[in-house]
Amino acid sequence: MAVPGDPPHGTPDGMGGGDDDFRPDEYRSVVFDEDFVRAARLQEYSAEERMGEHARAVRSRSLWSGGGGVGHRTGAPGRGARQGMLLVLLIATAFAVAVYMGLRNPYVPTPEGVTQPFGSVVVPLAPTTPVPGGRPADLFAQSPAAQYAVGAAGITLPALRHTAHFSESQIVSALSIAKDYLVQSSLEPDVLAGAVSRPVRVLLDPGQVAQFDQSMTSPSGDGRHAATGWLVRFDPGTAVVVDTRVRVSGTLAFDEVTPDALQVTTDHTFVYAVGPATGSPASAAGASLFTVRRELQLRFDRADLAARRVELVSAYVVAGPQDCAQDPAAGFRPLLAGAAPTTVGPPASDPYATGEPRRAAGLCGVLATATSSDTPDPPPDGATTPAQPQP
Repeated sequence: MAVPGDPPHGTPDGMGGGDDDFRPDEYRSVVFDEDFVRAARLQEYSAEERMGEHARAVRSRSLWSGGGGVGHRTGAPGRGARQGMLLVLLIATAFAVAVYMGLRNPYVPTPEGVTQPFGSVVVPLAPTTPVPGGRPADLFAQSPAAQYAVGAAGITLPALRHTAHFSESQIVSALSIAKDYLVQSSLEPDVLAGAVSRPVRVLLDPGQVAQFDQSMTSPSGDGRHAATGWLVRFDPGTAVVVDTRVRVSGTLAFDEVTPDALQVTTDHTFVYAVGPATGSPASAAGASLFTVRRELQLRFDRADLAARRVELVSAYVVAGPQDCAQDPAAGFRPLLAGAAPTTVGPPASDPYATGEPRRAAGLCGVLATATSSDTPDPPPDGATTPAQPQP
């Protein structure tokens, strides 16, 4: 009996039809179904294709070739090819997104807030009586500044504590930068004389340097560009400091205003012995006292602390004795010993005048007459709390 799959007329002669030669029973359990054929790496060309220019009888099947049937005969990709194409497309899209994000923001740190313009108010204080004169040591001894410290010793740091987002060492850094700014802008002799401004400039946030430079070269009482808002500077044609031992008293305070910023508030009174720009030496009796009260708000972010720089937020400055008719934006012009005020009130303002209004230059105050009798007794047990003078 013929076995299914055998030639209809038996095995040809000379082919050896024994079981030992072909062992057909070994492969009869294997079923070569349609899926097995489609998955084969080799595919036979169709009769129509073999009639063409192809010399080989079979071809290799690629990932993109169809699995057979109509889709294969028409050249359209099968289901497996479509899945492969989708996978490659997803990988390429993810890679493109990663490259784009890397080029757009390659490890850039979180940007700090934009630096705000510095605002200042400078108020001249006019005396109501002639300005007393004398030797600098005598004038200091008879004034509320008698108990003040000399120079940077009068700028003391407050008790230290950490805040929610800043360590104690960061607080110390902010306070020390603030003190350095006060020393350079209020006590440096060349800055006081109007000869230089660089010691102050190098301490500023880069975002405020342009505003500072404009204030130095073209000072104005517009609330933004007063040179005397940034620093203490005397008009070199009017007065000079005749005693380098400037008397200083005041306080420093700090607070965390945002998780990324500290604010330091300074409130200090500086008392200078000044004399005419030409003439009498420092030991002559022609010296007089000039008092400047500076209240500053300084801001520090983490970048400022690392670079040891400061961002000025605001300044409120009162200084006298001065003539209210003079604009103190460019430099202070003290009324010297024996001088009487020419006017107590500020200069007249014309509301009908065109142009930018003078927001700060029209302000003026009255200088209180202060004597040593206004100074309270020294605190007991050697306490160093300074007396607070009236401006």
